[in-house]
Amino acid sequence: MGHTRPPLLVVCALRIERFALRGGAAGSAAERVTVLRTGMGPANADRAVRQALHESEPSGASVLTTGFCAGLATGMRPGDVVVADDGHNSAELVTALKAVLADTGHTVHTGTLAESDHVVRGAERAALAATGAIAVDMESAAMRRAALAQGARHVAAARVVVDTPEYELVRVGTLRTGIIAFRVLRDLVPAFLEWHRTTLAPPEVS
Repeated sequence: MGHTRPPLLVVCALRIERFALRGGAAGSAAERVTVLRTGMGPANADRAVRQALHESEPSGASVLTTGFCAGLATGMRPGDVVVADDGHNSAELVTALKAVLADTGHTVHTGTLAESDHVVRGAERAALAATGAIAVDMESAAMRRAALAQGARHVAAARVVVDTPEYELVRVGTLRTGIIAFRVLRDLVPAFLEWHRTTLAPPEVS
């Protein structure tokens, strides 16, 4: 009997997110990790994840969805990290992911990651916050639904806050907050790999 850890599929939507993730993964070629860019929006996210997992070998990949998000909660700042605990993920995976990300020194929040099919601003952002969600993005929920539908063994989501109610993207300072979020996302990659290595029990194989 032996053990083979399932591969890790790290999924993002945007080219700039993939660039950050690949930069953070430099020097870790030995890891069984694929970075997939789906394109923007839930339809693209769903289609790309389903196709990637349908074609992957061996089956049972672990999937981590990541990239940027909009913060909803008061006091959040660009560069904060959000780990979703809204039902797509097991509590054990959420706890382990939050712990390994907290070790990076960045501020980590755990809560509901709301779903939208467009960029959220102003009053709509406040309305989502009133539901109890702490952040919102366009792709994470679709990515995770697709991964679960295709039989992914472990699914989790961690996003970096790029704007907040106090620092909306349409305001002056957009470039600065984007650079902050990019650098944080790049910095998190070793923690993503550590999470995959240490918390995901591999299946037994004969």
